[in-house]
Amino acid sequence: MDQMAKLLTADDLWRMPGNGRNYELVKGELHPLPPAGGEHGDLTMNLGAPMWNHASMHDLGKVVAAETGFIVAFDPDTVRGADIAFIRKERIPADGLPKKFIPFAPDVAVEVVSPHDVMEEVEDKVAEWLAAGTKRVWVVLPRQRLIKVYRSLTDVTILTDKDELDGEDIMPGFRLPVARVFG
Repeated sequence: MDQMAKLLTADDLWRMPGNGRNYELVKGELHPLPPAGGEHGDLTMNLGAPMWNHASMHDLGKVVAAETGFIVAFDPDTVRGADIAFIRKERIPADGLPKKFIPFAPDVAVEVVSPHDVMEEVEDKVAEWLAAGTKRVWVVLPRQRLIKVYRSLTDVTILTDKDELDGEDIMPGFRLPVARVFG
């Protein structure tokens, strides 16, 4: 980055005009995100809808979708968006989720890898989620038909389409055959 360039804050990002682009803020620097493709949207809903149904039915918390912004670091600010995120009920402020970016990390962050994604950048994002306090990061890999479940950078479980995704103690009772995610 140019030493003279001003680092942006989460508030700067919030006030930016929409202009049809999606952005994340990484250590104060703007990172544009291209729109997702059809497969990405389909897989995201195949997982997001059952998560939302389960969380709602059992009053576990909130499932949010489509790049909801979470501030995962401050000064310089980093605002990341997950394809799907879950926040446990006890962590939701009494007056509900803020209209602006959520100032803490979700309990579960889901990243659906798109053809244009660079795996090193996906791994960096996983590390940021975990460092910010996210308990589980689920990385959906469509080409391989796998889901990687990160509990930490060294505790990773790889699920195939013969396995079942489990919400464990974070989203109790949530179980979904991996094959259903891939339709």
